[in-house]
Amino acid sequence: MTEPRTTARGIRVTPGDRRYAALRRGYNPRWESEPDYIELVRTPEETVGALRDALTPQPPDPVRSRITARSGGHCYENFVCAPDVRVIIDVSLMDEIYEDDGMVCVEAGATNGDLRKQLFLKTGKVLPGGSCPSVGVGGHVPAGGFGLLSRQFGLTVDYLHEVEVAVVDENRDVRLVRAGKDSDEPERSLWWAHTGGGGGNFGILTRMWFKNLPDAPERVLFSAGGWKWSSLARGERGFRQFRQIVDNFGRFFAQRDPKFDPLFAILLLTHRSQPKIGLIAQIDAGVDGARQRMTEFQRAMTSRGWRVGLRRPPFEDLTEGYGEYPALAGLRQPQPLPWESVDKLLGPVDNLRCGKHKSAYMREPLPERQVRALWHGLAGEGRHVVRDAVVQIDSYGAAINRTDVTDTAVAQRDSILKLQHQVYWPATEDGASHLNWIRTLYRDMYADTGGVPVTKDIGAGITDGCYIGYPDVDLSDRAWNIDPRSWAKLYYGPHYGTLQEVKRYWDPLNVFRHQQSIEPPPPIPVPRTTGGRA
Repeated sequence: MTEPRTTARGIRVTPGDRRYAALRRGYNPRWESEPDYIELVRTPEETVGALRDALTPQPPDPVRSRITARSGGHCYENFVCAPDVRVIIDVSLMDEIYEDDGMVCVEAGATNGDLRKQLFLKTGKVLPGGSCPSVGVGGHVPAGGFGLLSRQFGLTVDYLHEVEVAVVDENRDVRLVRAGKDSDEPERSLWWAHTGGGGGNFGILTRMWFKNLPDAPERVLFSAGGWKWSSLARGERGFRQFRQIVDNFGRFFAQRDPKFDPLFAILLLTHRSQPKIGLIAQIDAGVDGARQRMTEFQRAMTSRGWRVGLRRPPFEDLTEGYGEYPALAGLRQPQPLPWESVDKLLGPVDNLRCGKHKSAYMREPLPERQVRALWHGLAGEGRHVVRDAVVQIDSYGAAINRTDVTDTAVAQRDSILKLQHQVYWPATEDGASHLNWIRTLYRDMYADTGGVPVTKDIGAGITDGCYIGYPDVDLSDRAWNIDPRSWAKLYYGPHYGTLQEVKRYWDPLNVFRHQQSIEPPPPIPVPRTTGGRA
């Protein structure tokens, strides 16, 4: 074994080290790289040193020249681990969470699981982030950050007050910049870009400071159940039952009733080869009438509003795991749970499967044409059977909608639903049929707008683009998007031009780049004379 070389710039892992095989790939086994080395950094200062080291030599192979940063490694595309990567700077050892000058400091290598453990146990506070405990905060927060408490408390970036970032200037010099909401420009622009501008675009994020975090719930009411696919009919009658379930979910959250702001729910539309369609719901047990609110939601999903003459399928225990969620048996009736136990319920999941993901925001319930496309993709007869697939619909809105669209870089502030299209397959398979399945389903759902859920400033009214936290390179491909130039608008809406200017200032050499990184704006043209006399 090659002995690990510990330097002032971190722990350098090179080919031959027993850790190299694990560190050269992402959480998704689709993505692997062969970097010269992976640098494990433990402090912001080591991050600066590692970045200086990585910039010093001119890459002998211009095709393999990228420097990338990683916290949790959950990126859905090959933005961090790819054949063109020369160096990976891994911040996962930098995972402390502590109180600092009236704020909470979270290092970029901390995970969602660390947040629940260290933040909750140390302070009793909560950051309303994602449910997967192994996701790194350094990637999750700059994308906007979203989770089971977001309807009640907002997005993670709504509490982000300052960031510390290792940046590279036009002379290839590296420095640490601490920038905040109250900073003067241009530092304030660097903070703002990290409130929804995505990770890996402007520098290497090392630390974040959060302010005025909400108290964690003492307990939540949690439920999970589902409808057997076998209880749904085939053909048009089955479609009407399926549509009723989807419609009930969308209509409930389209009410925008403040009474249900603390309630969060997930509808798991699985492939028919799976036993059930799933439904997960949670509400802060400390709010007045929490159990009654949960009961009203469950009745709206299972009993009320069903069309006359349409048989209601029974609602049963969710005894199987779907997508990124495990089996949740025995929770059909809401159960009171301590807040800290939720992460134990929901994960972690294995990382032995390859996967592909897509996303969409909805301002209104899904129209019939989209539900019919879902039906054909998930229940269509005669199609390739994709056993491990789900279209997950998360409730959105409430507190998220109360923040002005200009306050952060998150553009989607008036949506009520957020969709995540997912498909998985064994790492031993090539996945071609699975990729074709999810791409076709997605294109069919948004066929009226060029195969993608366009944003309102492009002209559609019911969809609002895609989530940068679920990146999808197909958005840049004319085969799946009639206007591949629109990928940036789909993620960033009207903010993209501003993010480009931030990119120009803070990463003038475009060191931090990947297939869908923020593009530097075009050069400002120099005025030219026409040759006439003054």
